Amino acid sequence: MPFVWLMIVGVAVGFLATRILKVDLDTPSTIALGVLGALIGGVVLRSLIMLAGIGAGFFGALLGAICLIWAWKTWIR
Repeated sequence: MPFVWLMIVGVAVGFLATRILKVDLDTPSTIALGVLGALIGGVVLRSLIMLAGIGAGFFGALLGAICLIWAWKTWIR
């Protein structure tokens, strides 16, 4: 379903992008560029979100380990 949604959004975005950039393209080219742009943008954005999630997990693990080591040094030793 996300693929179909990206295609639908791509058609609308292709139309808007050609109007914003003032480019005269035929309808099939506008649709193709919009759909490809939406697919590429969707993949890139999802990849960035996934990488941010991995980075956040790493940062959270590091912060947790630092807190535990601090607590161990403060109260146990």
